[in-house]
Amino acid sequence: MKLKDSFHPYALVTILFWSLAYVFTRLALRYFSAFSLGFLRYLVASCAMLAVALITKMKPPKKADIPWFAASGALGFFLYMIFFNKGTETVTAATGSVVIATVPVITALLARVIYREKLSRRKWLAIAVEFSGVVVLTLLDGSLTVSPGLLLLFLAALSLAAYNLLQRRLTSSYSALRTSAFGIFAGTILLAVFAPAAASEALAAPPVQLFYVAVLGVFSSAAAYAAWSQAFAKAANTSSVSNYMFVTPFLTSLLGFLLAGETPALSTVTGGAIILLGMLIFNLSPRAPAGK
Repeated sequence: MKLKDSFHPYALVTILFWSLAYVFTRLALRYFSAFSLGFLRYLVASCAMLAVALITKMKPPKKADIPWFAASGALGFFLYMIFFNKGTETVTAATGSVVIATVPVITALLARVIYREKLSRRKWLAIAVEFSGVVVLTLLDGSLTVSPGLLLLFLAALSLAAYNLLQRRLTSSYSALRTSAFGIFAGTILLAVFAPAAASEALAAPPVQLFYVAVLGVFSSAAAYAAWSQAFAKAANTSSVSNYMFVTPFLTSLLGFLLAGETPALSTVTGGAIILLGMLIFNLSPRAPAGK
């Protein structure tokens, strides 16, 4: 497969930006409320996508598909952001990343039921290896925390898994850019219920906090979701793309080292090696047919 036809680069870009989101979300939540941060993040993302839409003369979706884009916005941005930000308030970034790492498992199970996508035994084994690596990375350094936020993060994971399935449907009829743009627009409209509080917080925010919001909006939202939709458009099945989310906890730890000077523990190295081994098993195994 030629690189231009591969979904791997797009999935990797997304996971990098999403891993960065864990770090910047924790920093931004020191000042902004969870709801305000959700709205401001996607307001910035919508502005970026609107500029792209105007430059590319993007056409609006068909009327029959508007409900699907509304569902995409509700699941991937409105509900996910609320559950994720509120959950992140009471758990560590490492715990948050390990819960969200269940998304590939949930996505694979839902895709099996809804789209009849089949995975070989080796790929299910790879998923088990990858998830065990996430557990090792998190548990060995004692960073797993149990709190009410844990349930909210599991709801965030379920919302994102459902969003992944919708991307599979929408990218069969629309370009990845249009799919992500209209999903973000819909999500931002729903999040606008938090606009009044967000505006007052933003007006009094120090510049560094606005910088965090800008990074989250442009890179971890607009660019990341556009790349994610492109990955689904190019992949043979849904699980091949969502499987990359297992790398998120490892990248989060590495970014913590690079951005915050946190020295990687033995658990990070061990868990990361296990995750990468699982990725190797998954991507070298024979490709299973994607059922429709």
